[in-house]
Amino acid sequence: MIATLPMFPLELVAFPGEELPLHIFEQRYQQLLEDCEEERVTFGIPTYINKRLEYGTEMELLKVVKRYPTGASDIICRGIRVFKLVDFYNRLDDRLYAGGTVQFFTAINDSTEALRKQFIQLLTSFYKELEIPTPVVNPQTITTYTLSHKMGLTIPQEYELLQIFSEKERYEYLIQHLNTILPTIRSVNRTKEIIKMNGHFKNFDPLDFEDY
Repeated sequence: MIATLPMFPLELVAFPGEELPLHIFEQRYQQLLEDCEEERVTFGIPTYINKRLEYGTEMELLKVVKRYPTGASDIICRGIRVFKLVDFYNRLDDRLYAGGTVQFFTAINDSTEALRKQFIQLLTSFYKELEIPTPVVNPQTITTYTLSHKMGLTIPQEYELLQIFSEKERYEYLIQHLNTILPTIRSVNRTKEIIKMNGHFKNFDPLDFEDY
């Protein structure tokens, strides 16, 4: 499906279903906010990465949290669906803000219960090793996007995830990431424990060489 959207390029990755707070202060985006409120238009956040704009997420305005005398606003918007940018325009028709022609992708919901359980187990271990309370999530409604910003992915990795349209393949990507990063975290934790023990008496079990 091809469509035209207002554009709000940012150096971040927004995911479908994610609620994203934004501070709007530039005049062109104040105008975009007015159009979102008055005409209920959606807009795109294409990720600016490697000096390029290619993939992004369509967003909808949820609410305006605060308005400032300067015309600036604090808003919350929510991701809808992923797109690929076909053409980018510095000005969309007679508006101050940019726009673009985009191609939307259909999400493929092909995940399995086994993958979801494996992912949740690894995610729980991840937070346990970091000694951070595990976020409360519903195992039945959790998706690969639910905690994607909270599992140690770099922006390039988040951008890679955005370009995967199969839920099953996204679970496999995140499981591989957690399986890669967990041994590193455990190694760091062991090093921290050794440092804490420095100068303390250590109790080692004697080695049995009887059958050596």
